[in-house]
Amino acid sequence: MRGPPSRDEPCRLRQGCRRRLQAALAHARIAYEHHPELAPTTELRRLQYAEDARQGVGKRSRRELAAEYTRRYTTEILDRADLTPIVSELPSSGIAALLCVERDPEACHRSLIAQRLTEQHHVTIEHLRPL
Repeated sequence: MRGPPSRDEPCRLRQGCRRRLQAALAHARIAYEHHPELAPTTELRRLQYAEDARQGVGKRSRRELAAEYTRRYTTEILDRADLTPIVSELPSSGIAALLCVERDPEACHRSLIAQRLTEQHHVTIEHLRPL
């Protein structure tokens, strides 16, 4: 079974979802920024999918990221990214959000970004979870 599209392979479905999200947010007067430089590579996604398969869990039922995925995402993507421009664009009043499709923040690469924002830029993070 093939996983969702990655930043390395264009997909009309993914682009369509993003366009619909952007349109809905614009209608609500909410700014949207896309940072593809922070997306995991196809290879990293496949590494996580293999661990998910080994554990018998799906992407949306995953509870945490694989240790090797976390290590490699951090060294290959996050350590090379400069988050300072992103932090400087955050609203001084109001709220910013990282959107995930996973139920648990610990199961998404965005939790690694959030952790880095907290540790290096003192950004306050609050994870919202479904009831």
